Amino acid sequence: MKALKQLIAAAAIAASLTPLSVSAQDGEPANSMRELLDLVEQGLARDASEFRSRMQAFKDERQKQEARLSEARRRLEQLEARSTQLEEKFQSNETELSEAQARLDERLGTLRELFGVLQQVAGDTRGVFRSSMITSQYPSRDDFLDDLIQKAGSSSELPEMAELERLWFEMQREMAESAKVTRYTAQVTGPDGNKSETEVVRVGSFNIMKNAAYLDWEADTQQLVELPRQPSGRYLSSVDSFVHAGGDDVAPLYVDPSRGSILGLLIQTPDLAERVDQGGVVGYVIIALGVFALLIAIWRLIALSLVSMKVRAQLGSDQPSEGNPLGRIMGTYRKYENTDNETLELKLGEAIANETPRLQRFLAVLKIIAVVAPLLGLLGTVTGMINTFQVITLFGTGDPKLMAGGISQALVTTVLGLCVAVPTVLLHTFVQGRAKSVTQILQKRSIGIIAEHSERGHGHVSAA
Repeated sequence: MKALKQLIAAAAIAASLTPLSVSAQDGEPANSMRELLDLVEQGLARDASEFRSRMQAFKDERQKQEARLSEARRRLEQLEARSTQLEEKFQSNETELSEAQARLDERLGTLRELFGVLQQVAGDTRGVFRSSMITSQYPSRDDFLDDLIQKAGSSSELPEMAELERLWFEMQREMAESAKVTRYTAQVTGPDGNKSETEVVRVGSFNIMKNAAYLDWEADTQQLVELPRQPSGRYLSSVDSFVHAGGDDVAPLYVDPSRGSILGLLIQTPDLAERVDQGGVVGYVIIALGVFALLIAIWRLIALSLVSMKVRAQLGSDQPSEGNPLGRIMGTYRKYENTDNETLELKLGEAIANETPRLQRFLAVLKIIAVVAPLLGLLGTVTGMINTFQVITLFGTGDPKLMAGGISQALVTTVLGLCVAVPTVLLHTFVQGRAKSVTQILQKRSIGIIAEHSERGHGHVSAA
């Protein structure tokens, strides 16, 4: 009421100051104070009615919330009771399970040890199968072993008799196939990665081959792979003859008893070209000198052989020929046959001295090459060791492969130097011997000419 009085007083003051502008609910303005009071009273009544409605709705909602809360509490009590019941059941099942496991262990007895041995044998057999070349002919033969190993190590599921019999059968087949030479079709992966169905020949569990090529069985990828590099020719020739041999034919074959390990080491062995390349620049220089010495030796041998033939032909002729040393010496004698013995001896000695350099041409070069080649080999050895010590300084001695390059250069250049020096010495000796034999013929014949000249004075001397 106090608020209503204050509102009426404020309305009276506003009415005295300005024209009345309050509108009724229907949109018509209030024309007097009485109408204004009626309007205010109506508004208060309406507000009070809305307030009561909201209060009633709030009370109704509160009752519903209390009902839901009661239902949730009742549900919680039910779930807690259910949880307690399940917990008791779980404990009971655990106890029963422990008792059942104890009874199972008691009934199994020594079978537990048997299954342990079975699990170990199955695991070993699986490793043998995966690394065996026979698997290329019988793929997926070890798939059942995974289940067998799992069952042998499990306490809830035991291996079946059929699985045990299959394990025995596969082990027997592995032993039987390791003694057979079999031809079959398998998928082979080439060096370029392409796969193709190819007819292969398997020799037990040692080697697998196709036409003039060895194959390798990769245990990790379970596939046949052609070796990226094949062994030397004699091994491949035996493979080709063996693969194309008939059923009753007997053909030799190199068998790898290590099942691929020796063959893998064999193909890693450098060939002659790779060995030479390991010598580096010094090695190529030594080889060039060796080829040069060989060409000189061949040339001089041919030339001296022709000269020797001409000289021997001149021995049977009285007419001197300018095409051979003996003919030129006989021509010198004819020129000075009327002189005294001393003069003739000097002239013939001079003629022989003029022929000797022609016969011994380039022999000094052969001797120099025979001396220089080992020195170059020593130079390559020193260079290779310097490279080796540089690698050791940078990387230490942990990995021997890092030092292999320098050591290879050191050894290869030494070998090349000796391989060039020894034949060059032999060739030099042989060529020098041929030259000396011709020189000896010239000297012997000159002595004979002088002797005949002394016996007959200034008469004519026959070449015979």
